[in-house]
Amino acid sequence: MQGVGRVTRSPAIRAQSPQDAADVRRLLAGAFAGEPEVVGLEEALAQRADSHGFVALVDGAIVGQVRLTRGWVDAPERLVSVLVLGPLSVGSDHRRSGVGRSLVSFAVAEAERLGAPAVLLEGDPGYYARLGWRPASDFGITPPSDRIPAPACQAIALPGYEPWMRGRLVYADTFWEHDCVGLRGARLAEVNEALGLT
Repeated sequence: MQGVGRVTRSPAIRAQSPQDAADVRRLLAGAFAGEPEVVGLEEALAQRADSHGFVALVDGAIVGQVRLTRGWVDAPERLVSVLVLGPLSVGSDHRRSGVGRSLVSFAVAEAERLGAPAVLLEGDPGYYARLGWRPASDFGITPPSDRIPAPACQAIALPGYEPWMRGRLVYADTFWEHDCVGLRGARLAEVNEALGLT
């Protein structure tokens, strides 16, 4: 017998539209209950021309969301335009059912279609490693803030990636305006300890 909320088929994924705003807000408010600033971040990113949101649907209902936004790698030769993945959220009834994996795969394929040489994110290295992500440090890319533990800055290189594309990741200003870069205080200490960085 399948567990409640388990998806038995791949969700449908499409571009996020302005009409999805209320559903996406509810989804993010539940997924990031302890981080209300993420709701404001998503709403602000949705207004950017260089940001692309996608939603996952099961039986016509939005059960997950992911966003790609332009960022840069400050390489010695020149700035390199890349895409930053986040936020990613899945409704509580559909977690551990493949929705998150489907959204991340879709976003990476979309990034490749858009010609980005790499996609980067900050997130749980245990989760993303299972999806094929590697520490950004493997590519010579450093996090945009010291408040992002190095193992949590993850990357996937796409066909346009070249080894010289190394340097500091630079987030779009919207992430900074909403204080959604890295962790602070006790939460940062907790994560550093869990990663064996203290």
